[in-house]
Amino acid sequence: MHYVYLLVRAHSRSRRYIGVTTDLKRRLTEPNSGKSLHRAQFKPWHLVIFAAFSDEQKAAEFECYMKSGYGRAFADRRLWYRFPRSGQPP
Repeated sequence: MHYVYLLVRAHSRSRRYIGVTTDLKRRLTEPNSGKSLHRAQFKPWHLVIFAAFSDEQKAAEFECYMKSGYGRAFADRRLWYRFPRSGQPP
């Protein structure tokens, strides 16, 4: 399985991360354990949602979509709404 996942910074909600992996459990522990140097500086992270795909190509396409302008707008309306960025109303 291939997973597209969305993470949010726990404290300020100002940082968001979208990624793809085949090992979701390992990938979710890395940012909070300090193994990912960039994301470790913003820890702790919380999982917002993940989507599972049996096809690697479909997972890559969905990740690309989620990082596009339309994907970000969709995520802001439907996925991130529980975790608004600082200064934005819920």
